[in-house]
This record gives sequence, C-alpha cells and structure tokens, in this order.
Amino acid sequence: MRMEFWRKTVDDIYSDNPPQQPVAIELWKAVKRHNLTKRWLMKIIDEREKNLDDKPYRNIQELENYAENTQSSLLYLTLEILGVKDLHADHAASHIGKAQGIVTCLRATPYHGSRRRVFLPMEICMLHGVSQEDFLRQNQAKNVRDVIYDIASQAHLHLKHARSFHKSVPVKAFPAFLQTVALEDYLKKIQQVDFDIFHPSLQQKNTLLPLSLYVQSWRKRY
Repeated sequence: MRMEFWRKTVDDIYSDNPPQQPVAIELWKAVKRHNLTKRWLMKIIDEREKNLDDKPYRNIQELENYAENTQSSLLYLTLEILGVKDLHADHAASHIGKAQGIVTCLRATPYHGSRRRVFLPMEICMLHGVSQEDFLRQNQAKNVRDVIYDIASQAHLHLKHARSFHKSVPVKAFPAFLQTVALEDYLKKIQQVDFDIFHPSLQQKNTLLPLSLYVQSWRKRY
C-alpha cells in the first residue's frame, strides 16, 4: 500500500496535481523547477517494491541491479538538479550508485544479523562454504571474511571505474559524487580489520569525515 501511494503520488505530481502532503509538495516543486525525469522516480519505487519480501540477493549482479535502480537513480536525479547532462557523468553515477548499494548492504549486515536476517549474495556465500547461520552467530572464520572481501572488492572496483571518468566529467557534477569519500573511508576501514564485518571499529563514526569531504570538494575531486 505504501508503494502504491507513492506510485500514485508521482503520477499526480506529473499531472500537476500533487496531494497535500509535505514531501509530495516539495517533490512537485523540484520536478517543476528542474524538469526531473519521471522514469528515475518510478524505478526507485518499483525496485523498493520488489525488495519488500526481505529475501537475500541471489548473486552480486542482483545486488548491483537493486543499487542501480535505487542509488544510481537518485544520482541521475541529482545530476538533473545540478543541470548536468553528460554521458560520462551518467556512467560515473551508475558505478557510484552500485558501490553505494554494496557498501550499504555490508554496513547493515551486523544490524540485519541481530534481527536474524542476512541479505548478502548467496552465490558468494556458497562459493566459500558459508551459511546464513555463520553471519547470525557472528562467525569470524577466514571463509566468512573471504565472503566480505569479495563483496567489498566489487564495491572498490565500481569506485575505481567511476573515478576513471574523472577528467571527462563536468566539474559541476562533482557535488553529486562526494559520497565516494564516505564509501572509500568504509572500504579502507574494513580492509584494516581484515574484513571482519563485525569489528566494533566499523560501527564508529569518523569525526574527520567532514574535513575529508571539504578537502575533496575544494580540490574538485570525487
């Protein structure tokens, strides 16, 4: 019902008849001001709806598809707000969105485990002989860490691909991509603890992150 509400809301927004709901009204204003593409909003809703059954991802590609249709779609909308229409920026947004989705899945693993849920790609778990129960029990064996290594490596690869477009992406698109600073920070921290997803340090905030964001913004990098 929640997804149907937002699907109808988006339809009404693009019919210039937004419901009298605070978020819907602000979204309508943004759509009018920046001529946002309806398709990206609908992709987010459709993908969220498919994900409501709380099943683990079958493989890394399924996780990437979810990230593309949610996180990357948000980045495409952000680029539209910034007035950026560029193929290289779109390619970078696609990879950053996938990296964001993978890192979010990793970061949430301890929380989901505490609620007896595991969403990590089953194919990678099976490859290393790891069961869902291993994550529920917070097993720190090497094969469990190997699963995390494989998944984190895929996120790192997407970041690397996104940054390969750096010289071709318009500078005014960079503010949309500053989340790469937080993504890289997490991937470095998880490497430092040898991919122990349950290490307490991974649950601590990096107080220097705002400074890193400022530096990257000043350097016009992502």
